[in-house]
Amino acid sequence: MSVDGWWKSAVVYQIYPRSFADSNGDGVGDLRGIISKLDYLQTLGVDVLWLSPVYKSPQDDNGYDISDYEDIDPVFGTMSDIEQLIAEVHARGMKLVMDLVVNHTSDEHPWFLESRSSRTNPKRDWYWWRSARDGYEPGSSGAEPTNWRAYFSGSAWEFDATTGEYFLHQFTRRQPDLNWENPDVRRAVYDMMNRWIERGVDGFRMDVINLISKTEPFVDGHMYFAMANGPRIHEFLREMNREVLAGKGLITVGEMPGVNVEQAELYTDPAREELNMVFTFEHMHLDAVPGEPKWSPRPLLLVELKANLAKWQTGFVNGWNSLYWNNHDQPRSVSRWGDDGAFRVDSAKAWATVLHLMRGTPYIYQGEEIGMTDFPFTSFEQFRDVESLNWIAEARGKGIDDSTIMNSLRARGRDNSRTPMQWDGSRHAGFTTGEPWIAVNPNHVTVNATDAVADSNSVFHHYRRLIALRHEMEVVVHGDFTLLVPDHPQLFAYVRSLGSVSLLVVANLSGSECRFDAPPDFADAEVLLGNRSESLAPWQSYVVLLGDAAA
Repeated sequence: MSVDGWWKSAVVYQIYPRSFADSNGDGVGDLRGIISKLDYLQTLGVDVLWLSPVYKSPQDDNGYDISDYEDIDPVFGTMSDIEQLIAEVHARGMKLVMDLVVNHTSDEHPWFLESRSSRTNPKRDWYWWRSARDGYEPGSSGAEPTNWRAYFSGSAWEFDATTGEYFLHQFTRRQPDLNWENPDVRRAVYDMMNRWIERGVDGFRMDVINLISKTEPFVDGHMYFAMANGPRIHEFLREMNREVLAGKGLITVGEMPGVNVEQAELYTDPAREELNMVFTFEHMHLDAVPGEPKWSPRPLLLVELKANLAKWQTGFVNGWNSLYWNNHDQPRSVSRWGDDGAFRVDSAKAWATVLHLMRGTPYIYQGEEIGMTDFPFTSFEQFRDVESLNWIAEARGKGIDDSTIMNSLRARGRDNSRTPMQWDGSRHAGFTTGEPWIAVNPNHVTVNATDAVADSNSVFHHYRRLIALRHEMEVVVHGDFTLLVPDHPQLFAYVRSLGSVSLLVVANLSGSECRFDAPPDFADAEVLLGNRSESLAPWQSYVVLLGDAAA
């Protein structure tokens, strides 16, 4: 890995294939649909496309339960389609990143079918099997080997009657965890990765990769994140780098729940030869009640967010971070933290501005670039995500009333980000000619890509300008970061500096006016984006430059 990797000045666009573009009218997005929209993505100016999983899958968790790592699920297309997509992406000067989901497989994967077939099968220890708790009948209530909870509700153990033992699953019961302690598992994964690289993919986004090393012995008391950052995780990642990634100019990003600044540096310090960058989660938990699950939201305090991001900007110096507000697991940021009503456009621009000009590689989630909003859910029947459906059942079982459950789902449910991409104002937003797998947001009549591209003042063109600044200016990529007015409850302001060049970024992240007195040095600075003023209107943002932009 180069210390000055190309990915530092790149911008990544995440595609959730199921909801991006449907080419055949079956209501589900597919690879040919993605191919049809590549010119749009090229116009936006992004460098890398990251596909959420398109591998063969029973779709228990929308493709994150993989039954064949080297085949495409028919709902998305064929191997020929993915080969064409790779070629078309490369022809436009972009790169393609695949999702790598190797903490677990589907329970329909041939490896697991063998593993569960008997206790003596050669692949038995490719997964984590344990006997019932002492003194309990296997399969009975309370007999699970430990009291661990799965991320998606319920026990992390599933009883398998065929062999009378339990297998570990940190997510759904149809996603058994792989045993990375077994070198045969690791070799099979590395071989698979190498074959995708031979097909032309340019890197991997690694799903919950810091969960692959488990801490033994398995004992009661560990709950969520108990398996994060296990004792052999760095060994495994260095081995993966050596066997698969080194010297190929790829981009690698590890999704890492529960990681802190110090741990993130270990994963991404180039000298350690593990990963290029990480997805961190600390800033995404600031609007949840501390110590409570994601379904207990609270208002975001901007002072807390600024302090957290500044910690990562100034303390994370030897490695590299990812920058994001949105992805397929998060609600839409313009609804979550902005104003998706009268100030939808301005608040979308303001949040984009403060994110894209920080240090790190920015990630855009499909629809973010046009200011898509959360869906106005009114009934439980509208939800599709297994996490949400499990939460509804669990919460009702605890006696939580339906209105409270609905409020938490509307605030935090993953389906908010999974409604179809809004291409135009026609029926189903131009996503499909059929019936979409999940409902289209009714505001697509006014919030859509066609209108955004045509409007030079749209969110879309603001993103184009932000992307261009990262491509053109070294200070955006490599500059130091200094947070201004850290205790101001409305303003997010900071300076990026590199040599004689300084960039001042200012945003009023609130619905009321406020004043900002810029440092005297910036009195005659050039305005690059937005309208500069001392009194900032609601959601007003601007960027000014001091020094030679080419420096």
